[in-house]
Amino acid sequence: MSEPVTMRVLGMMSGTSADAVDTVLVDLARDPSDPDVLTARLLDVDEHPWPGPLREAILDVLPPASSDVATWDMLHAQIGAHLGEVAARVLERADGEGGTGSAGGTSSAGGAGGADLVVTHGQTLHHWAAPDGRVLGTLQIGDAARIAEATHASVLHDLRSADVARGGQGAPFAPVLDVMLLGEDGGAVLNLGGIANVTLVEAAGSADSAAAAPADSAPTDSAPADSAAPDGASGAASPTVRAGDVGPANALLDSAVRRATAGRMHCDEDGRLAASGTVDHDVLDELLADPFFALPLPRSTGREHFDAEYVERMSPRAARLDLPDLLATLTELTARTVADLVRESGAPVVHGSGGGMRNPVLRARLEALLDPVPLRSSEDLGVPSDAKEALLMAVIGWLSVHGIPALPVGPDGGPVTGARSAAVLGSLTPPVPVTGLDPCCAAPRGTSDPSDAPAARRAPRRLRLLGPDHRTPGGAR
Repeated sequence: MSEPVTMRVLGMMSGTSADAVDTVLVDLARDPSDPDVLTARLLDVDEHPWPGPLREAILDVLPPASSDVATWDMLHAQIGAHLGEVAARVLERADGEGGTGSAGGTSSAGGAGGADLVVTHGQTLHHWAAPDGRVLGTLQIGDAARIAEATHASVLHDLRSADVARGGQGAPFAPVLDVMLLGEDGGAVLNLGGIANVTLVEAAGSADSAAAAPADSAPTDSAPADSAAPDGASGAASPTVRAGDVGPANALLDSAVRRATAGRMHCDEDGRLAASGTVDHDVLDELLADPFFALPLPRSTGREHFDAEYVERMSPRAARLDLPDLLATLTELTARTVADLVRESGAPVVHGSGGGMRNPVLRARLEALLDPVPLRSSEDLGVPSDAKEALLMAVIGWLSVHGIPALPVGPDGGPVTGARSAAVLGSLTPPVPVTGLDPCCAAPRGTSDPSDAPAARRAPRRLRLLGPDHRTPGGAR
């Protein structure tokens, strides 16, 4: 059996809440005995709050605010510099602790704190969705060149544009990891960040799943459909996957608190204010009448739609509510929209992650409305809740630099985002070969045709975590 080639990847994620940068340093390697399995050893898991002034600057340019090119230019540089500092700090910490070694096999990063690849989502400033649900553009900023300069590593960035260019929603990307974690059992995976998104996986072998098209990964423009399951593929049935943004989770709650307190508070900690309020059902009904909630999956949204003025735009009477009643109503809005979509899907279980899962009031309402469907933590899938989105970035990075389209197949046989065809995601800075590539997975230089490297080029179906061996914030075990 050949020795696995391990790639050390630093995944970085900052979501629509713009509250912190989540990081995961992980060793990734395809299992040589089972190419359907990608192994992951978490080395460091951390959360890095944005510096106060920089976070305020980010929030101040988000819709409905207006801004100018100079401000966005400065933010692009400042966010990139901060992400570079965060990345360098994580890698220096790993180096100072002597590294934890690779997950078996060889890694060009070795036992030192360096990384073969840094994958940054950047900070979304705008996601351009038309009223009919089509996404026409998306913008995440944070100068990748500054991250590369700070880490001396290759940096994958601008992850969403390729999918949007092919007619996809460019979001959510969570299904990449969710499907690998759920396996063939099926269920729903929910993320409650600024925006709530959900992955719905129908168990492989069900009637709907059997009717859904290709077995492994959607064909790329450069590879015909029959190359989606190359020689050596397992041939196992793929689950049916649907996904999309549900609606607001923390975004409207945080905006309401920030607005009512003139910026003195940024969130309703532990839902205490909402717990003291009463749901206004007239306002709730007007919010639920938003046509967005009737759009089919896949769909995506952001602060462009659910902005600080959204509530009063949809329900002018909301202006008379005091803050606790408004927060109680917005909490109910999130719980209702999530529960309605999940119940309609028939999912037998829901695994939740994100900041909203730490809000006991929101979680309690979700549990009540989902009953008898259980709401569990994503920790039950084997991934620390706080590590999930940054690990997703790392996995996308591993797939992309090996020339593998990351997104799973949706019900129509194309990518789950609704794109015309599957794309390899992201852009690379600097544009030179990445270290740590598995030579049996990577396409020959100068081509991205998966037929040039057969079985190993297909996307892994499952993620297996090795450990536990990760360090949590500050390097503590």
